[in-house]
Amino acid sequence: MKNILFTLFFTPVVLYAQETIRQDPEIINQVSQVSTDSLKSHINYLVGFGTRHTMSSATDPKRGIGAARKWVLKKFNDYAKNTGGRMEVFMQNQTLQPDGKRIDRPTDLGNVIAIIRGTNPNDKRLFMISGHLDSRVSDVMNIKDNAPGANDDGSGVAALIESARILSRSKFPASIVLVAFSGEEQGLLGSKMLAEKAVSEGWQLEALLNNDMISNNFSSDTHLINTHQLRIFSEGLPYYELDEKALDIRKFGLENDGESRQLARYIKEIGERYVDHLQVKLIYRNDRFLRGGDHTPFVEKGFSAVRLTEFNENFDHQHQNIRKENGVQYGDLPEFMDFEYFKKNVGVNIAVLANLAKAPSQPENVKIEVSKLTNFTDLSWERPQSGEIAGYYVLIRETDASMWQKKIFTRENSIKLSYSKDNYFFAVQAVNATGNESLIVLPKIK
Repeated sequence: MKNILFTLFFTPVVLYAQETIRQDPEIINQVSQVSTDSLKSHINYLVGFGTRHTMSSATDPKRGIGAARKWVLKKFNDYAKNTGGRMEVFMQNQTLQPDGKRIDRPTDLGNVIAIIRGTNPNDKRLFMISGHLDSRVSDVMNIKDNAPGANDDGSGVAALIESARILSRSKFPASIVLVAFSGEEQGLLGSKMLAEKAVSEGWQLEALLNNDMISNNFSSDTHLINTHQLRIFSEGLPYYELDEKALDIRKFGLENDGESRQLARYIKEIGERYVDHLQVKLIYRNDRFLRGGDHTPFVEKGFSAVRLTEFNENFDHQHQNIRKENGVQYGDLPEFMDFEYFKKNVGVNIAVLANLAKAPSQPENVKIEVSKLTNFTDLSWERPQSGEIAGYYVLIRETDASMWQKKIFTRENSIKLSYSKDNYFFAVQAVNATGNESLIVLPKIK
């Protein structure tokens, strides 16, 4: 079992009881089960539907978005059979009318959803993984031509199916949600529909990992190959109710500490803990220039949501008609996917989802004392609402550091640190006996 010791190059403090971060054997096993053969099979099935354009046929049994949705639904239902009723599978549907934009005919919009219910009835937390099922060619309104969508975003949907296959075999206190969105290429329509449902039904959705293109290693412009880095795009400031929060953000220098940015840090730490030969790169923006992803409607509703995507993009195999020009093959085809790289990126998702769903909920009422002029920092917090607690990690980083640099373990509900609150950021997370950490909570002023 690998032990990871967090160290800093500034003055050390006393470490409390547990000095190392441990790997959970169950998560090691789950990540090891990701199969390139399974991923190839999923991709070939998805490509075999010809096109998965949002406005393609919803009734043809072999071709189009309807047939693809039914196949994903069947895969989820197959895995649900062995869960003793813990896995719920359903379709979220809505009929769209022409909107003068990217919908020009009445269209059946459908999201395929599976929920692996948690074993603790008092734990209402939901952790979501998503990808988009629809595909396109050069003309976003072209519903007739083949649009294989192998990488964009067959890779995201295949990651969902593989995650369902593996995670449905285990039990978690909290719930895991897997969603194959439709309508992404037509304007993030499926994710908007589900984000609205999550708000109206009061979902306690604590994290969304949106996977959109996670299997290409080659840059079409620079011809660089990258099989060892995965990007995570995350919002630094909270989009939701920013005006109300802006004064405190500016006052305390929290421009880089929105909940989605904290989620990105969490994914980097856990992903690199369990997946070898992979670096998770934090990208400090919500998404790429001129582009959008299905995490965005959730960010706009106040949820923590990020985009996971390959480091390089190959525009010859993205949003392209299938053709050959000047000896160059265009089109989003399976032969341009790197399945070993793909496998590592799926492993990151599984490790993070499992770690979150096994972990206690976040500590409550985390506070920092600022009423006295002192070079010490006093933090306090209350027990989480759910989960078995072995203790807490107090996280420390310098104000210009991108990642948390030190984790101090304590079994107490308060701590006095010989670090000045003027020079460092602090946070707290709960941890259980198998080393699964909650999401991170920044303190509020006491």
